Amino acid sequence: MQPSALPDLVLPDLAHNRTSPLHWLATATAMAGVVVLAGVLTPDPATASQGGGRPARPPAAAPDPAAVTFPLKCGTAGTTVTRKASGDLDGDGSPETVAAVRCDAGSGTPPSGIYVLTRPSTGDGPPRVVATLISPGEQQSVGALGVRDGAVTATLLGYSSPDVPRWNPDVRQQAKWRWQGGKFIRSVPSQARSV
Repeated sequence: MQPSALPDLVLPDLAHNRTSPLHWLATATAMAGVVVLAGVLTPDPATASQGGGRPARPPAAAPDPAAVTFPLKCGTAGTTVTRKASGDLDGDGSPETVAAVRCDAGSGTPPSGIYVLTRPSTGDGPPRVVATLISPGEQQSVGALGVRDGAVTATLLGYSSPDVPRWNPDVRQQAKWRWQGGKFIRSVPSQARSV
């Protein structure tokens, strides 16, 4: 059997179906327009409502130690924050900041204080000091400071005697504080070691 010949009118002219760089450019431009339009029409995840609940709030910022007046007597020298760490210490969902602060001396190693800062309970005022974990009167410096799993950890550097130069601490100990019963409780420190 011989195939029947179809008239030229039945077969469409397929010459216009060949792709060219211009066709690909037009397709890419159209796809980019669809992506941009989808991005514009998608609700912001910070305000999108899930299941009819309240809009999500952005996480609260940790208190900034630069905005705090610390309870140190430094005269005209001022204070300097040597270490800081942030995290939720009391389980309320808002981060606190722990700051190691000392007088801004030109030389030597003045003793440090470790302070816990929180945001004001109302308004937009400056952060406030809510606890002193180490006071400068304890004559220690802070070698490391961190917040992990709701606990404050610090490496404290001190002196074995008054004869040890203040720029060269020779005793090191680890300390840990956790919020319990409305106050910070210090864990029994590990044995102090000479450095």
